[in-house]
Amino acid sequence: MRYDDFRRSDNIDDRRDDEGGGGGGGGFQMGGGGLGIGAIVVLGLIGWATGIDPRILISGAEVLTNGRESSGYESERRPGPRKEGAPTDEMGSMISGVLGEIDDRWTEIFRDSNQKYVGPRIVLFKGRTNGGRCGMAQAAMGPFYCPPDKQIYLDTGFFKQVETRFRGCSGSACKFTAAYIIAHEAGHHVQNLLGILPRVTRLQQQSGDKAESNALQVKVELQADCLSGVWVNREAKKRPNFLEDGDIDAALKTATAIGDDTLQRNAGREVVPDSFTHGSAEQRKRWFMTGYQQGTVAACNTFGAERL
Repeated sequence: MRYDDFRRSDNIDDRRDDEGGGGGGGGFQMGGGGLGIGAIVVLGLIGWATGIDPRILISGAEVLTNGRESSGYESERRPGPRKEGAPTDEMGSMISGVLGEIDDRWTEIFRDSNQKYVGPRIVLFKGRTNGGRCGMAQAAMGPFYCPPDKQIYLDTGFFKQVETRFRGCSGSACKFTAAYIIAHEAGHHVQNLLGILPRVTRLQQQSGDKAESNALQVKVELQADCLSGVWVNREAKKRPNFLEDGDIDAALKTATAIGDDTLQRNAGREVVPDSFTHGSAEQRKRWFMTGYQQGTVAACNTFGAERL
């Protein structure tokens, strides 16, 4: 991925120099909850690289984020110098550039429908930080979107782990994988602006059925994958040299790696579709490619007849 000419966004809250943390539990959870795309990606990749069952790692993260770490203020938060605006380091600059381009393309898409787009704010941190109305943001949760605050939380160590632990991932492909993940979280922001997230949450609460709640969650995640593909489509049209060889393959490999069925098989377990919360490998790849090939929000109707 070439990003040297991306517009850098100033809508960044850089907390990477902060020490300590504070706040209650958190993470982007809908209905039955669960880990976000970031947590599943990084834990799965770490598992494969170290030979540890990824499901064990994921279960451990769920215990961490729902248990001791999320029980309250455990240490005094000692904020360092707060830096706002576009970061100048390589990692921060890449993230700022991806956000700038995401905002520009979605502004154009919303304008075409006579709607106004206001982009999300990205909070960069290391280890953990106050996640506002979503509680504590922690590295173990991976990148996640907080709907009430319209903010994306990113522990930048996550992207470094992807680069160092994902076998075969290097250079441009790793950076595009990071962009795909950020675009997925921005997809949740688009869903929030369109009123999809609150409507799905209501349906989940009204249902009270775990399988139905999971099925709705899968549709939300697949739509976010599709919306990330829409951004890639629009960005490639705007900047023809944006994509490099191997970038799309890297995104598809990532989608395969984080498919619920892939994770269950790698854990030596029976594949149970009713337990899916993010979709199968085939579904994730197909919906990303649908967004990428068609480039429209209308193409991302994962809800079918239940169209929201």
